[in-house]
Amino acid sequence: MNKLYEDFFCFTESLATFRPIIGLDLGTKTIGVAASDMLLTAATPLITIKRQKFKLDLEEILKIIDSRDAGGIIIGLPMNMDGSEGPRAQSTRSFYHNLQKEIPLPMAFWDERLSTVAAEKSLLEADTSRKRRAQIIDSVAAAYILQGALDRITNIRSKNDR
Repeated sequence: MNKLYEDFFCFTESLATFRPIIGLDLGTKTIGVAASDMLLTAATPLITIKRQKFKLDLEEILKIIDSRDAGGIIIGLPMNMDGSEGPRAQSTRSFYHNLQKEIPLPMAFWDERLSTVAAEKSLLEADTSRKRRAQIIDSVAAAYILQGALDRITNIRSKNDR
């Protein structure tokens, strides 16, 4: 089922057991990609895809989904600081609409405000060179986005187990 879940509880309930989730941070020039472990506890930066045409971007995403046997996708939604949606959010929603026609997995948006700032800060603290930061910032931001979603999934599941 390739449904976008606006309700994160429903997204969590739709996930298959022991299948990782892919996180996407969509930029205008790149797509940062991260993946979770099978227990949905930790996100790891994977790759930064240089954006081209949608079909080529899709091929790269599909390769990652297939190689990891992913069970869902989290897409970072770039909200304005006041909570409104601007042109970047609309572009992300448009990308999702194209993606959902091609990928039969549950998907959900995750508010990505300040994810790139947090990623940059962690890379600076790790004393990563400027050149290396530029190469991996988007995949690290995708991992921050995905980790936020994983933490929420863990919280939902722990409440359900009580």
